[in-house]
Amino acid sequence: MREDGILGGRDGDQRKDALPNNTRQRWLKRRERWLVVLGVLLHAVYMLSIFDIYFKSPIVHGMDPVPPRFPAPAKRLFLLVADGLRADKFFEPDSEGQFRAPFLRSVITGKGRWGVSHARPPTESRPGHVSIIAGFYEDPSAVTKGWKANPVEFDSVFNRSRHTFAFGSPDIVPIFCSALPHSTWNTYPHEFEDFASDASFLDQWSFDEFHSLLNKSNDDPKLKQLLLQDNLVFFLHLLGCDTNGHAHRPYSSIYLNNVKVVDHIAENVYNLVETYFQDNRTAYIFTADHGMSDKGSHGDGHPSNTDTPLVAWGAGVQTPKLVSGNGHFDAGFRFVDEHKHDMPTPIEWGLGSIERVDVNQADIAPLMSTLLGLPCPVNSVGNLPLGYISLSEAEEVEAAIANTKQVLNQFLRKSKLKQSNTLKFKPFKPLANYSSVLDRIEDLISSGNYEAAMELSQNLRSLSLAGLHYFQTYDWLMLMTTVTLGYIGWMICLVLHVLQSYTSLVESIYKKNQGIRLWKSNRRAYLCGMLLMGILCVLLFIENSPLLYHAYVAMTVFLWTQIFSDIQFLKAVWRSLSGSKVNFIGKLLASCAVSIFTLEFLVTSFYERKLYTWCFLIIGVVAALYIFYNIPGRPMIPFFIWVACWLLSIFTLMPAEIPDNTHLVIASGAIVILIGMAARWLDSSTRGSKYWLCILNYDKQRSRFQKLFHLQALLVGLSSGMVWLSTSHRTQKQELLTLHQLINWSLAGLSMVLPLFSPTSLLDRLSSIFLGFAPPFLLLSIGYEAVFYSALALVLMAWVLIECAVLHFSEVKNSPAYIKNVEDQVILNHDERYLQLSDMRVPLIFMVLFNVAFFGTGNFASIASFEISSVYRFITIFSPFLMAALLIFKLFIPFMLVICTFSAITKLIRVPRLGCYFLVILFSDVMTIHFFFLVRNTGSWMEIGNSISHFGIMSAQVVFVLLLFALTNIYTKGIQVRLPKSSQKAI
Repeated sequence: MREDGILGGRDGDQRKDALPNNTRQRWLKRRERWLVVLGVLLHAVYMLSIFDIYFKSPIVHGMDPVPPRFPAPAKRLFLLVADGLRADKFFEPDSEGQFRAPFLRSVITGKGRWGVSHARPPTESRPGHVSIIAGFYEDPSAVTKGWKANPVEFDSVFNRSRHTFAFGSPDIVPIFCSALPHSTWNTYPHEFEDFASDASFLDQWSFDEFHSLLNKSNDDPKLKQLLLQDNLVFFLHLLGCDTNGHAHRPYSSIYLNNVKVVDHIAENVYNLVETYFQDNRTAYIFTADHGMSDKGSHGDGHPSNTDTPLVAWGAGVQTPKLVSGNGHFDAGFRFVDEHKHDMPTPIEWGLGSIERVDVNQADIAPLMSTLLGLPCPVNSVGNLPLGYISLSEAEEVEAAIANTKQVLNQFLRKSKLKQSNTLKFKPFKPLANYSSVLDRIEDLISSGNYEAAMELSQNLRSLSLAGLHYFQTYDWLMLMTTVTLGYIGWMICLVLHVLQSYTSLVESIYKKNQGIRLWKSNRRAYLCGMLLMGILCVLLFIENSPLLYHAYVAMTVFLWTQIFSDIQFLKAVWRSLSGSKVNFIGKLLASCAVSIFTLEFLVTSFYERKLYTWCFLIIGVVAALYIFYNIPGRPMIPFFIWVACWLLSIFTLMPAEIPDNTHLVIASGAIVILIGMAARWLDSSTRGSKYWLCILNYDKQRSRFQKLFHLQALLVGLSSGMVWLSTSHRTQKQELLTLHQLINWSLAGLSMVLPLFSPTSLLDRLSSIFLGFAPPFLLLSIGYEAVFYSALALVLMAWVLIECAVLHFSEVKNSPAYIKNVEDQVILNHDERYLQLSDMRVPLIFMVLFNVAFFGTGNFASIASFEISSVYRFITIFSPFLMAALLIFKLFIPFMLVICTFSAITKLIRVPRLGCYFLVILFSDVMTIHFFFLVRNTGSWMEIGNSISHFGIMSAQVVFVLLLFALTNIYTKGIQVRLPKSSQKAI
């Protein structure tokens, strides 16, 4: 074994006679195939564990509702939800000092109560409405159905009402009313949700439907009789602000004008209702499901997305109270996760003198139930905000105890279910005497000690919520241990496979241990593994555990069974390492240290993307100096590498919220063409250079389309023109013509096919791929990310040049003057050689560039990082799945460039691509397991959401990389590399 160590190799002829190749190679190929399948399955399954650990469904059935023991303050309730309306844009004045919602402001100052409702991530429309109407935070499995269908049916205020009337978006209203027999509802067509127009007409449509309902009742006695009943809910979903916020941003005149529209609708509803019913028994609640970030997106835990307005007035609602100073009466308000919120009322809102009552979004459901005298939804975790309701002291206590009993019932139900399914049950001790506490509260109420009863009731409710959390996290230790052992086992399996398949270690061991069949599986290990798996699965079955629990355990046991089945090989590796020279041990430890440092740097970069700026500033200088001293006489190459790295370093200093700049996108098209021309000039003007021979046109073969470059450059130019035409036309006419959409789709599709017909030399094919994916990327760009595409391509070219320099330096070292002092490398299948320790740089550089491709354009690994306006040149009618697919495709294009370059480099330096891919998976999983332990369920919602996003991204990265490898193989499979004779001897 050479001093390069276990990743090194000797002469290929020695390998030929050393092992029974056919048997071993067939075994290794079979193992490689199932290892790839196992990797995809494992990461998909373990990624789901995050839901079982942190986002287990809160819904339980089998509980009885708790009816309140006081008369209903209101006969009917109107719920107006302005989708996507953020609190500051609602409360603050405009540039002329005029408030945008004069009617609702008059309500705040003269009729009702106000505050900020704090939404919980994901700040999307469906979860927000579920919180408002059902009082709990959305089951995460709903995301798999696009937030449209109910994975598990749940109770809501609408269910408890006598009848519900609802009008609005087809994406929201059917969620709550489609399966509700006592409901009357209607929605507008999906085609109305056009991001290219002013969507405030959608709000007017909802009001018009309600107005028509009242007019119809004048001619319909049955409807008239129904409208005069009690326990009625009217729901108007106002989508205009959300659609206009996405399309035009929340600081645009269209969005701000939409705030005035919803205020006008609220005023019209109030006047119409008071005229129609004339009994002063109507309660009104105006709020929003989520806010809107400055870049026109939502989803994360930023205050612009979580802070929404709440205004309540009418029957059963308190009138305004004055306070002194600039605070609000519940300055100690806390989020559901105990993250304290104490945001003072901004001076510009002009409401500092009026008492403000903040709530968690789920608190609105029990508020509506109490106003109507209905039981709270059985799965609600909302806390009744007593600062809003106008009841006597005795009725307030009755309302609070009803709210407490409803939460306590959930705890008792979950405790009973867990106890019946657990072999060794551990109860929640603080609530062991809950029945005596309830009796004590009843005694206090009977004796008229309402203050003590209220305090005791609130304490009991807090303990009940803590108990719910206890059972939500009951299986954490078992799950986290299982998943952690699974990841460790998987990484060990990867290391063993790389050592067995892509290094010379097996040959070296076989020579020292003749007759040992290192690749033969240990049947005893499989029998023990199957027995252990069976026992554990039986125990899980007895405990009625979810099916995924069985999958986690089975996967982990299977992986460790595989490890112990290779016990002979593990022992041989240990003996080989023990007998290695100190020089090799030092190299191995240094390689591991560099790898860990790089991976920890990447982990840290998820929290501070500016680290990449320093990274490329340093790498640019180091790489340029390396080329300068090892390849003398070529000063332009180090200069190019230095400039490329420093240019890319600028982008991680850019704001995460990409500002619109159509002119920059158009200019980026010209930059792309210039880079393509430079690559073409390099290919044609340096053909005789020995240094460039490996990446230039292979055997001077020309493309079957002689004008391919001109055609690709033309498509890039046309795409730039369509960027200007589509954007200007949509801005001026407020619509996108079908012809423009057709042209854009055609340009994007045609351009991605053309690289398949380019020459097969490394430089020609990579340049063609760069030009081929430029049109769709430009058409999906809105600002500086279009320039980032070119900057990333330049750094990728610099990577190729560095590898050429390494190859050229190896050629010099292996010339006859040096060859006697240096061992030859081994060729695998005449095309590939064994992996060496020094080759670990390739997957590490790939990991850095792959992450830069994600973070370079401001994506902070959060739901709200995507610019939905990026898709407006392809589609403007709301279609969540198609829009999401386009956004993800845009994100994948830089990844495609990185992976295509990675594949080309593995051919250039003759290393097995699959071997490097397994190392990429290994490095990714080191980061994944780190992020797994960084996932949080306490602190701010932004911290919680980001920690989960980081883990999810790294878990999915392995699957995405595999899919992208398969896709890019179509483009890079034909790449051929020619080496100088001396290099061929060396390799």
